[in-house]
Amino acid sequence: MQAERMQKLKVAANSGENPGFEFLQECWNDDPALQIVIKKLLAKYSQWGIAIVDGVLVKWNQ
Repeated sequence: MQAERMQKLKVAANSGENPGFEFLQECWNDDPALQIVIKKLLAKYSQWGIAIVDGVLVKWNQ
């Protein structure tokens, strides 16, 4: 499962395509190793409108 998620996150990193808030949140909550990848993605693609606040993913454009 982690390998599939990591692959999807890598595709997002290369394409800039947002994999979706729900997917990111699921990865964030289930796997601390993926949190590092997600942090880098959110720093790179701030236009996705997702931020980390007190260790929780939030949509900041709503």
